[in-house]
Amino acid sequence: MDFGSLDLNTTWFVLLGVLFTGYAMLDGFDLGVGALHLFTKTDEERRTLLNAIGPVWDGNEVWLVTGGGALFAAFPMVYATVFSGFYLAFVLLLVALIFRAVAIEFRSKQPMRWWRQMWDVGFSAGSVVSSLLIGVAMGNIAWGVPLDERGEYAGTFLDLLHPYALLLGITTVALFSMHGAIYAVMKTEGELHEKLRGWVNHAIIFFIICYAVTTMATLIYVPHMAARVRGNPWLFSVAVLNMLAIANIPREIHYGRDGRAFVSSCVAMIALMGLFGLEMYPNLVLSNPDMAHSLTIHNAASSHKTLGIMLTIALIGAPIVLAYTVSIYWIFRGKVRLNSMSY
Repeated sequence: MDFGSLDLNTTWFVLLGVLFTGYAMLDGFDLGVGALHLFTKTDEERRTLLNAIGPVWDGNEVWLVTGGGALFAAFPMVYATVFSGFYLAFVLLLVALIFRAVAIEFRSKQPMRWWRQMWDVGFSAGSVVSSLLIGVAMGNIAWGVPLDERGEYAGTFLDLLHPYALLLGITTVALFSMHGAIYAVMKTEGELHEKLRGWVNHAIIFFIICYAVTTMATLIYVPHMAARVRGNPWLFSVAVLNMLAIANIPREIHYGRDGRAFVSSCVAMIALMGLFGLEMYPNLVLSNPDMAHSLTIHNAASSHKTLGIMLTIALIGAPIVLAYTVSIYWIFRGKVRLNSMSY
């Protein structure tokens, strides 16, 4: 295909946003269910939560792998800088995701109580740590990291753990917990269903508090992350959409429309990622304190030909991936019912 007149750099910026937003929406509820896992009391309740995500959790994580692969091919300098500079953080994230996956598979292999409790803690801890680190990474990208004139990270691991990044990490844990609680309500019934319905409201309150504090901190300490909205007031509609979506969640839960509540949660996440992308564009990694060293969609991109070839492949592969994802969720729709083949 000929993409000569198309701004491929911007196109791939948007496509990366779509991939990482898809990951946040899909694996976000997996991680949220994991964060809430230890709040349940009985073995049956914990097995029910595991089986709520059992058929889909591994497919959801493919979106992260795809996003990383697309970042490597489209913006290799960003990939090199982020994965080398955030190396220890990403190793911890990988360990958390692996330990979480192992816990899902191993938990029900033995009936001993200590065995299952050990993997329950591993599953929940892996989910919380993964969510926290994802938020910390986004916080550092928004805040800016020290880059030298070659675009290489010039800080340490501890430099990444500043208050704003940790605040965004906690907010991400709160967001995923809310998202996971709503998904769990959709997939359960009976006593656990009613218990989770109450958890949703607590999770919403937790998220709103974190979101409000993060918003104030951003406006005060990271003003460049609100500059585009201030300069283009019509973009404030995205923030309004986010607030309306969040406000609609307890309303839908109250009326028993769990599916609509989950859609509202997804819309809120899309709006949040949209605001993040709007404020970052055209930057991919901000350099702090010297903004001149920032990596953008122009100075960190692959060649026009490479971006064009990748877009052709994406246009062919994306419908297949979407069709597979939709089919899996359709096949495993409905409430969770435990049997001998369950986790």
